[in-house]
Amino acid sequence: MSGSFRIATLLLTLVLIIIAGTVFFRWAEGWSWLDSYFFTVVTLSTVGYGNLVPATAIGKIGTTVFILLGLGIFAVAIQQFGKFAMRKREEHVEWIVGRLGTQDEAANSDTDPTRDAMPPRRHDS
Repeated sequence: MSGSFRIATLLLTLVLIIIAGTVFFRWAEGWSWLDSYFFTVVTLSTVGYGNLVPATAIGKIGTTVFILLGLGIFAVAIQQFGKFAMRKREEHVEWIVGRLGTQDEAANSDTDPTRDAMPPRRHDS
């Protein structure tokens, strides 16, 4: 599976779980669309402000199931985005190191820098 397909699938899954949570909380708790969406995102991201709390039994059970399913999907999404960012950073560092490697290699050598700078002294007796 290619990287772009995996990211697209992950984004689609994340969007679908947010939509499903929003619709569920709108139905189960009777909240507005905005409140339902807000609660879904806050719960999914584990922020949990606490200003909205499910009051019905189905809402509480649904929240529990939503947390167990959604948190796993959210964690995988965060991990994949982090992996993508690290890969880009590694590519950038490799590019920089490659560019630095084409310049004077003597500046990076482990030899004594004064060895070639001054000719050896002659001692005449």
